[in-house]
Amino acid sequence: MTTPDPSREPEPTKPAGTATTPYKDRVYRSPAGVVGGVLVLAIVAWLGIDAVVVGEGRTPWLALATMLFLMPVVFAYTLRPAVFVNDDRLRIRNPLRLIVLPWGQVASLRSGFSNEVVDDSGTTYQLWALPVSVRARSRAARQDARAARAAARAGQGGSGRARAGAAVPGGVVGAADLGTDAAVAGGPRRAETDQAMDELRELHERRQGEPGTQGEVTVRWAYEIIAPAVAGAVLLGVLWGLG
Repeated sequence: MTTPDPSREPEPTKPAGTATTPYKDRVYRSPAGVVGGVLVLAIVAWLGIDAVVVGEGRTPWLALATMLFLMPVVFAYTLRPAVFVNDDRLRIRNPLRLIVLPWGQVASLRSGFSNEVVDDSGTTYQLWALPVSVRARSRAARQDARAARAAARAGQGGSGRARAGAAVPGGVVGAADLGTDAAVAGGPRRAETDQAMDELRELHERRQGEPGTQGEVTVRWAYEIIAPAVAGAVLLGVLWGLG
């Protein structure tokens, strides 16, 4: 499940006739990924440091090489992924790449087995920070079904209660009708990542034609992650090869 960072809220716009203040970046992450990454990194660090301190022979070197390889990889796939959004662009921080797409270059945002963005050239980029959860979708569908059944039961007896409420001075509406109206007004429930994708699609529709949202798509490899992981893998291979 993924939730937007509550500390990143859009700033209010200025009154009509003045320039508007652009949105600050809103950040979407996977809380489960962050928690899991912190736990795995803590375990790797604990075991590795213990092996370095008390190990003998090649063990400390093997432990160092393993930590050098594993920790950047775990960080890349758990703590690093994030999606940054503002009025002008969509910035996707995936495990090994950073992709910046101006809204004018975004062709579509689609959801299937994964959440993806497609640019005007047809290139597809996966949103690692917004993983699709079949379980969350099923849970939202079950909650919708229960709400619909409750609203239907309330509606069956609502007319009598509404008439009883109408007899009260001021024309009070029956509680059942209020509950039914609230259920209808609330709309269907959505999984959190699906809600995030809906927000991105809405912002894309509003902003894709604006002058400030044009530009080129840029992609940068995360060499700060790749370099230590490769160094750790090479060192680990050399140590194992030496026997």
